[in-house]
Amino acid sequence: MQVAVIGSGTMGNGIAHVFAQHGFAVSLIDINQPALDRGVATIAKNLDRQVAKATLSDDEKTATLGRLRTFTSLAQGVANAELVVEAATENVDLKLQIFRDLDQYAPAGAILASNTSSISITKIAAVTKRPTQVIGMHFMNPVPVMKLVE
Repeated sequence: MQVAVIGSGTMGNGIAHVFAQHGFAVSLIDINQPALDRGVATIAKNLDRQVAKATLSDDEKTATLGRLRTFTSLAQGVANAELVVEAATENVDLKLQIFRDLDQYAPAGAILASNTSSISITKIAAVTKRPTQVIGMHFMNPVPVMKLVE
């Protein structure tokens, strides 16, 4: 399964980390490469902590990082996604624009999820032509530690 995560900040890199560690191919998408580089560096640092605690092997760390690809183009990043998780900053206008763009670029069968904690999923879904495929998927911080999604 191909997963795309939009936003490489605290929540986005944690979400990408967890999906990649559990065997999913992940496209991590952000507006610029330095942000993506910081996100991947955070993932690598968190994986190093797991290796140091002997909860993850070096080979598993390498495999996890190998499942991550980064994109500054939303269209390219979601082109093959079956699940897209939006984890951008909690700004309603930004999120609505992202979902309008996702409606255009994501495959027809893709599930579009938002990590929002306060914005109505109904409002977000309404800007797409596929509201029945839009869901809330709220992860808890820190994502790699908290095994809870609502």
